[in-house]
Amino acid sequence: MASRPAPPDFPVIEALSPNADDRPPGQIIDMLVIHYTGMPSARAALARLLDPQAQVSAHWLIDEDGTAYKLVEERRRAWHAGVSAWGGRPGVNARSIGIELVNPGHEFGYRPFPEAQMATLIALGRGILGRHPIPAAHVVGHADVAPTRKEDPGELFDWQRLASNGIGRWPPAPLAVRPETVNATEGEAARLLEQIGYDISSLEATVLAFQRHFRPKRPDGHIDSETLWLIKALAHDVQAH
Repeated sequence: MASRPAPPDFPVIEALSPNADDRPPGQIIDMLVIHYTGMPSARAALARLLDPQAQVSAHWLIDEDGTAYKLVEERRRAWHAGVSAWGGRPGVNARSIGIELVNPGHEFGYRPFPEAQMATLIALGRGILGRHPIPAAHVVGHADVAPTRKEDPGELFDWQRLASNGIGRWPPAPLAVRPETVNATEGEAARLLEQIGYDISSLEATVLAFQRHFRPKRPDGHIDSETLWLIKALAHDVQAH
């Protein structure tokens, strides 16, 4: 008799959303996309994700107290990323798992993500990576796949902690080179960002999304020496893997 998978070590409430459909036949799930809800309350966010008129959903919603809501079965396509692209491929929804984190976002009082919420995200993320062949380079934020439209989960989200727990990647600190030795034209920066996976149709928006993820202390959209170093380090990591 096959053994059942162990239950998750965080509270889960099943609240299936009608806003989902079947993935394309044979589609491999190879991306994980992190969002924030960007709404005044968890109640409002959950209501929207369950509202058939809203036509938006995610596979999971994690409240600030660490409670996880299962909204869409992972085998199905949730409608979370909208118009999006990664690695030159549009339609991120078809190939991804989407997780919404309750947070009011930049519009309603952006704040750090609580410990209980992050602990559940790490446990859930590890489970998702165990179920699907998602490479580290494909663990991204909503802003990464839609840089001209979105800014979540934003500069307060702890991507470094996520990567240290085996979910995603984080570049080494830019201390191995002197800043003045890092040189690149905008064209080279754009080429490297595209190599990492970004859509570069608006370079400033893409640089800002990159900084929110990988240089969160100063997201300003400008290609300074530190940003260039980080872009080069991550592009090199893509080549290496």
